[in-house]
Amino acid sequence: MLGSVVFAIITDLFKLEVRGRVMGFVQMAFASSQVLGLPIGLYVANLWGWHSPFILIVGLAVGTATVIILFMKPVDEHLKLQTPGNPFKHLYKTVSQPVYLKAFGATALLATGGFMLMPFGSTFGVNNLGITLDQLPLVYMLTGISTIMVGPLAGKLSDLYGKYKIFTIGTFIGIATILIYCNLGITPLWVVIIINIVIFIGITARMISASALMTAIPEPRERGAFMGVNSSIQQISGGFASALAGIIVIQTPAGPLERYDLLGYVVTGTMLVTILMMSVINKIVKDKVKRQMQPA
Repeated sequence: MLGSVVFAIITDLFKLEVRGRVMGFVQMAFASSQVLGLPIGLYVANLWGWHSPFILIVGLAVGTATVIILFMKPVDEHLKLQTPGNPFKHLYKTVSQPVYLKAFGATALLATGGFMLMPFGSTFGVNNLGITLDQLPLVYMLTGISTIMVGPLAGKLSDLYGKYKIFTIGTFIGIATILIYCNLGITPLWVVIIINIVIFIGITARMISASALMTAIPEPRERGAFMGVNSSIQQISGGFASALAGIIVIQTPAGPLERYDLLGYVVTGTMLVTILMMSVINKIVKDKVKRQMQPA
């Protein structure tokens, strides 16, 4: 819910021309929290017990909510465009539009790559690449720091050179490094860190540019519903992707994972298909912008 509301607010407040750099900062927070959460959680748990990371989350949420209540102004201009009606009919109208269905399809595939690889990343690193449990937080920490640095830059580049172009470049960077990573054996720590950083650079670039492009699809009065459905589809497809990856990958009695290379090929296939689907989204957005620029 929070993610979809954040994207809707960004769309309300910022023009498409600068939305990439805004998404860069927002996605930087999402990506870095996913990556940095593991080492920070382990560190806090080792100091004060397993329950302490959950207390930390509650404390951060309360602090964030307090700042929002005290300092954030209401974002309600879109409410003037709303017409009274049954919310379920409004939802059905949103999910039944062909243009929106194309966007939802692209979102479903966008989520599959990360959700297929990440659940097994730690196990693969320890049992296949030879990384120790003590070294694992370092890998995630350095990857997270790199993501923080790359996020705003990727967003700015998407505004300057085109969101679809940066999405395509990020996708091919991700594909190249994922194919290398999923076929590795015992590997030096510094090589694993570099490959992880490059993978997340590609993933970050494609997610930021895709998110910025996706926000231009819905009409203002349908933006909240669209973002809500889009967020739900992302979560559902992520769960499906994790389940499918669990079917593909097998852990041997000795510990190492098998068929992780096959998982890399499946992820690569979804990423290539997503390029085609996002090209359709890009064309829809360009046509919409042209219509808006034409004199009434």
